[in-house]
Amino acid sequence: MNTLFARQALLPMGWASDVLLDWDTQGRLTAVTPNATPGAGVEHAAGPVVPGMPNLHSHAFQRGFAGLTELRSASDGDDPAGGDSFWSWRTLMYRFALRLSPDTLEAIATQLYVEMLRAGYTSVCEFHYVHHDIDGQPYADAAEMSLRLLRAAQRTGIGMTLLPVLYQTAGFGDKPAQPDQRRFLHRTEAMLALLQRLAPACAAHGARLGLAPHSLRAVPPASLREAVAGLHAMDARAPVHIHIAEQQREVDDCLAQTGTRPVAWLLDHADVDARWCLVHATHMDWDERRRLAESGAVAGICPTTEANLGDGVFEAAPYLAQHGAWGIGSDSHASVSVAEELRTFEYGQRLGLQRRNVLASGAHPQVADRLWLEAVAGGARASGRAVAGLAVGQQADFAVLDGGSVALAGLDGPQALAVHVFASHGHETLAEIRTAGVRRVQHGEHPLQAEAGPLFTAARARLLTD
Repeated sequence: MNTLFARQALLPMGWASDVLLDWDTQGRLTAVTPNATPGAGVEHAAGPVVPGMPNLHSHAFQRGFAGLTELRSASDGDDPAGGDSFWSWRTLMYRFALRLSPDTLEAIATQLYVEMLRAGYTSVCEFHYVHHDIDGQPYADAAEMSLRLLRAAQRTGIGMTLLPVLYQTAGFGDKPAQPDQRRFLHRTEAMLALLQRLAPACAAHGARLGLAPHSLRAVPPASLREAVAGLHAMDARAPVHIHIAEQQREVDDCLAQTGTRPVAWLLDHADVDARWCLVHATHMDWDERRRLAESGAVAGICPTTEANLGDGVFEAAPYLAQHGAWGIGSDSHASVSVAEELRTFEYGQRLGLQRRNVLASGAHPQVADRLWLEAVAGGARASGRAVAGLAVGQQADFAVLDGGSVALAGLDGPQALAVHVFASHGHETLAEIRTAGVRRVQHGEHPLQAEAGPLFTAARARLLTD
């Protein structure tokens, strides 16, 4: 049995004082006891304790070119309403994806997962779609690239939900896939075979396995039904993630093809429930927001990526008012910071509505408290793992805020979390990060940093010069 005493800890219902956290050898919390008196020899946390944050949407390889697409396209000219958009960015991303090898993917993912842990993410949902070799042919082991991601997660200590991506078409109406999408493509039966292959590997690595039909434009309706049914025949509770309504063009194309908006179409044609995560869901009308909230599915919000790509702003206030579930993801990894992701989410609402503290509530007048707790709960649901906070039966994933830092000295728990989210870079106000009770990061240092950094640098250099 392992025990940690915290003067203050953020439990699912809010802040509590003098909390004893006990977990077993499997890393599961067996007792969470407020108003406790610690026994002799019990370890004391260096500051307030908050639940570890699940990252519900990641494309690991994209960290390798983060920051390198911030230049105007040649086709843009000087037109302020020019052509740079998600779609022009995607062309650059495809070029990078076509150069990846298993070794470079593993190097990038390992460095990324170190960065995530240092930032306070304790688990990640990997939306993985670069499956095949450069020529589009499967590797000798069709699971080669997936296994590299599992290995990176296991070595770094981050929790993993692996979501192999089903990708078949280039647009609505069964538009044929493009040559630069060749590494992504699977027939439905081949994807189900891959899931069968990966199930024991995920179990061996302590990971959760799900499925990611890429989007409505990339997976025809019959394939969507067949793939989800096949997944749930294997595991009835397995998570399903899908990109949806990220860009206005996708909404327009869906309306032209089906007469229905994307989120409404999905809710009409699939059994969307708490097993589902609708990634982005940026462009919804009022009825779609209401129905999504009622479904129990999670809206996967990726604020820094959505800002970086010019996608638009998720209208959070009405969705949260309807008790819609949500969580955060770092997606393309333009930023790898829990604090910045939550801060950008709130600031986007402030800019649109021209008022402050938009996402506070009566139960949680401190904005940071509400953001943190709801993002943890939604991220846990989306991950399909028992990582829903500091409660008995959940995994002992948590972050300790550094009460001894200049930024947090003298502050209570709610104040410290508010400063961490809204007035810090994130790393300097974290004393330690644990997953399954095991210390992974202490004062910003991860044991793999010295090894992972140079391997990442070399991998990126190869990809940029090939």
